[in-house]
Amino acid sequence: MTEDMPEPVVHITGVRELARDLVVIPDRRVQLVPNIGIIGGQHSVLVVETGMGPRNAETVLNFAAEYANGRQLYLTTTHFHPEHAFGAQVFAGAATYLVNRDQAEDLKVKGPGYVEMFKGLGEPVARQLDGVALARPDIVYDQAYELDLGGRVVQLRATGRAHSKGDQVVKVPDADVLFTGDLVESGQFAIFPWFPPHDTDVSGTRWLAVMQRLAAEGARVVVPGHGDVGGPQLLADVRDYLQLLRDETWIRRDSAMREQTIVEEISALMIQRHPDWVGQDWIEKGVGCLCAEHPEQRHVDDDQGKAAR
Repeated sequence: MTEDMPEPVVHITGVRELARDLVVIPDRRVQLVPNIGIIGGQHSVLVVETGMGPRNAETVLNFAAEYANGRQLYLTTTHFHPEHAFGAQVFAGAATYLVNRDQAEDLKVKGPGYVEMFKGLGEPVARQLDGVALARPDIVYDQAYELDLGGRVVQLRATGRAHSKGDQVVKVPDADVLFTGDLVESGQFAIFPWFPPHDTDVSGTRWLAVMQRLAAEGARVVVPGHGDVGGPQLLADVRDYLQLLRDETWIRRDSAMREQTIVEEISALMIQRHPDWVGQDWIEKGVGCLCAEHPEQRHVDDDQGKAAR
């Protein structure tokens, strides 16, 4: 990220109503700004994502409080990454914060390192992260949680390790709306936070399995972590991309091709397939992750682990 890129700031503009008492504050295609959801019921309102840092979260909280108009507030985040969860401190005392157990652990263990790493992306990001204090969730669930907002039940489901260890999706069954966080992006190559040896929790194979399941279930409206809101085709697009990425990577890995050559060939292939998608640098990260998950490589790693013991 460079200094002349747009500030990663949430603006309450273009708010879109997806269903009765359910709106999205769009990311406006600004890097490191997420799509933010506000889901209402008779007595409570759930906010999905905080934006990056306390100032963005104040903007979101002010909008949510006005929208709630006296109703009780809840907050959840789809995973622990900074633009999604690093504003939760602002909601303390105003909303009940709930996430799955793996995400709570990510926040506690990996959160501080991610604050410093993201500050290094440039002054615009560092400004938003100034004053961040990582929040502790009020409610932690294991695999699934049903939140009754009054006449509307929202389903929170931990997906298991995929884009991160603690991913969750948020489903509004009566409106058939699904918030995916960064499991799904619109018009962008899948974001692989593959940073060995510091962070290798992302799993291409598990992510693919999650997307196969989500695509089979479908949803009328899909709210991705970043990019335009869409329909079930967004789920199928990510599933198909991850499957092709895995297959093409493993075919080349089987032939003992050098990883850099694999990256070059697959990057060219994927860009040809999706010339309008942004985030081309994430293709290389995805290839690196899937090379490490190649069955033969996992066997080597297992043998080395046994020898070390």
